Amino acid sequence: MTGLTVFKRLALLVVFLAGVALPVYAEVVDGQQLYAQITDSGEVPELSADQDAAVYKAFLNDSKASDRFTVDNLWICIAAGLVFIMHLGFATLETGLTQSKNTVNILFKNTWIVCIGLLTYYLWGFNMMYPGADYAGGFFGFSGFLIPDSPELAGVSLATPFGYGLNMTTWTDFLFQGMFAATAATIVSGAVAERVKLSGFMIFSVLFVGLCYPITGFWKWGGGFLQTAGFYDFAGSTLVHSVGGWGALAFILLLGPRTGKYLPGGRVRPIIGHSMPLAMIGVMLLWLGWFGFNGGSVLSADPVLVSFVLVTTSIAAAAGGVSAIVTSWVILKKPDLSMGLNGILAGLVGITAGADVIPVSMALLVGIIAGALVVVSVIFFDKIKIDDPVGALSVHLVCGIWGTLAVGLFSINPAHTFLIQLKGVACVGLFTFVAAFALTALCKYTVGIRVTPEEEAEGLDLGEHGQEAYADFQSVNSR
Repeated sequence: MTGLTVFKRLALLVVFLAGVALPVYAEVVDGQQLYAQITDSGEVPELSADQDAAVYKAFLNDSKASDRFTVDNLWICIAAGLVFIMHLGFATLETGLTQSKNTVNILFKNTWIVCIGLLTYYLWGFNMMYPGADYAGGFFGFSGFLIPDSPELAGVSLATPFGYGLNMTTWTDFLFQGMFAATAATIVSGAVAERVKLSGFMIFSVLFVGLCYPITGFWKWGGGFLQTAGFYDFAGSTLVHSVGGWGALAFILLLGPRTGKYLPGGRVRPIIGHSMPLAMIGVMLLWLGWFGFNGGSVLSADPVLVSFVLVTTSIAAAAGGVSAIVTSWVILKKPDLSMGLNGILAGLVGITAGADVIPVSMALLVGIIAGALVVVSVIFFDKIKIDDPVGALSVHLVCGIWGTLAVGLFSINPAHTFLIQLKGVACVGLFTFVAAFALTALCKYTVGIRVTPEEEAEGLDLGEHGQEAYADFQSVNSR
């Protein structure tokens, strides 16, 4: 082998190694430079697949930024779990405040709601509620079906704060918001309990959670026209609770009261729930879940804001409970546990719109007023013969409206005005009530929405499911 041949081979080897190594080195350097440019400017340019991967790798290597992102993301995942627990709370509360012969039906509806709510939100709801900047200021948006399908897609746009816009991944965002989605239909479930036809309710819940909730949610949280107008609803006094309340009111008006609830001469026959222990457990589970509902709505693990929100939330809940107990004792001449429990929920719903902007002292006042409102409202709805077995209208609709308006009265942000808050309440309420009324009417005149009088008397557990919740303990016909 000649010296010239050896030299040629060495030259070719060097060229080959350079061709392999230099692009890798260039990619690393390019990723670091792009990452620095993005963090300095706050703007993400259009990136190729290689650039995206390089910038994402540079972000992960930035321990300060990636550790903060990880902590924030973890807190929102935990908060999503707390909101999920709320569905158990709703189911337990609703079961306790209704008759034992309808227990299986109550639990079945709540099982259906959380499952179908999450699935519809996955299929299209998430992208209706958050369709992107192209629909900013609008009334409706949609960016396609489904969510990103694989962790291999994780990159700048889906899993970094400067790309996705939040300190969480797109999957965490979906999970947290998806837990909220089903809540609206859960509120309707309690209000129509003990006489609603299962198939009609199931169809309604799919349409209500799949269409009504994401549309109004987009108006504010997705950057729609209410966001542009300056309307404020931190965690959903209107966008979750009042939406459920308006849907419940529309359904009740077409459904009618339970048989024997309203007697001649304007008398009201109490239909007592079968388990106050279950109701108590349900409310305490809901209070626990509200730490995720409101605390997670900070959308980060900011130590000051999260702790502040949890305090305003708890103060309002406690004040609502005490206020409802005192108010009901004065009006009804007896201390009523169910009113006290609903007072806690009233305080929670009331503070939800402004938990991050209402001072702690004013959160106390919000809870006190909500607790009194829920008692007066329950009595009022009975007087006008609107039958709501669990007080859902009073808790979620009335106190949801109050809490949203309270932002305009007590917020530390002067941009939050009463008139803007009133506009938001009116827009969401009008659309939701009309849409829910139309959906309920559709179900009523197709599959039906009410069981027969015989099924209602026997109990929906046997009539709809052929099961008993307490088969070994008591007759299904006894309370």
